[in-house]
Amino acid sequence: MLHVVGDDCFTPLFRETFSSAFHLEVRDNYAVADEAEALRRWAAGEPYEREEQPDSWRAWDELMIETAGRGVVLERLRVVTVPHSEYTRWLIENTADNIATGEQVRWLPRHLTAPDTVPRDDYWLFDRNKVAFTTFAEDGAFMGLSITTDPRIVGWCVEARDTLWSKGIDHARYVESEYVRA
Repeated sequence: MLHVVGDDCFTPLFRETFSSAFHLEVRDNYAVADEAEALRRWAAGEPYEREEQPDSWRAWDELMIETAGRGVVLERLRVVTVPHSEYTRWLIENTADNIATGEQVRWLPRHLTAPDTVPRDDYWLFDRNKVAFTTFAEDGAFMGLSITTDPRIVGWCVEARDTLWSKGIDHARYVESEYVRA
């Protein structure tokens, strides 16, 4: 397994992708440094304008737009605990930005699926033949990616994706659901 770190570790993976990129998120809280100010302001009820976003957010949006523009299907599934954490509530309110860049986003309340079907780690699945596990420090800070093409590991991730994605609730329906009101 190859471990990569750095601000630009995702770009080559997306540029090498031809058909699909699926992201599984299984944590209820993250401590991503460039999200801290936006999250703080949201929690305090203060505005946070798009022009104030860090360069990394704009670079990510541009990469997603470029990738979707090449016809790559972008999917993101967030497995979440209900009631939602503050971080998850913030994500729900900001997911329109992901959708605007070409991502399909679904939500899956954790209690609606068997625990053994949910991997413990977040990952990106590229073209159903390469997996990049996102690694985090104990405090939730992003540490890098661990990348593999091992057929057994990839197969397990494909199976998890297929099982969980079919249970996920599309973002537009989810925001109107009982789970968001919980």
